[in-house]
Amino acid sequence: QVQVTESGGGLVQPGGSLRLSCVASGNYFIMYNVGWYRQAPGNQRELVAFIHSTFSTQYADSVKGRFAISRDNAKNTVYLQMNSLKPEDTAVYYCGADSSGGTNPMHWGQGTQVTVSS
Repeated sequence: QVQVTESGGGLVQPGGSLRLSCVASGNYFIMYNVGWYRQAPGNQRELVAFIHSTFSTQYADSVKGRFAISRDNAKNTVYLQMNSLKPEDTAVYYCGADSSGGTNPMHWGQGTQVTVSS
């Protein structure tokens, strides 16, 4: 069973930055496709950014130019660098990993809270 663990959330002022980390277990992490998702109260979970095993990336329009997703296969870790944060970025951020080569994660972490407020 693949275990996924997020970290790095917290309280930050508007315009600030945070870096989230997602560690996924398993010997085949290099083949995982991994995404960062978020869910704000009263909203559905939405895709924020996605990185394929090929290192190709996708972003939601709302975060393009502000967020950057990357991966370090040697550390089984995917990062989400978040800059120029806005109050509307406030949400629980989840990491999801697809270990079957697709783009529909079946392994999820518990989430990490990001709050953007002055």
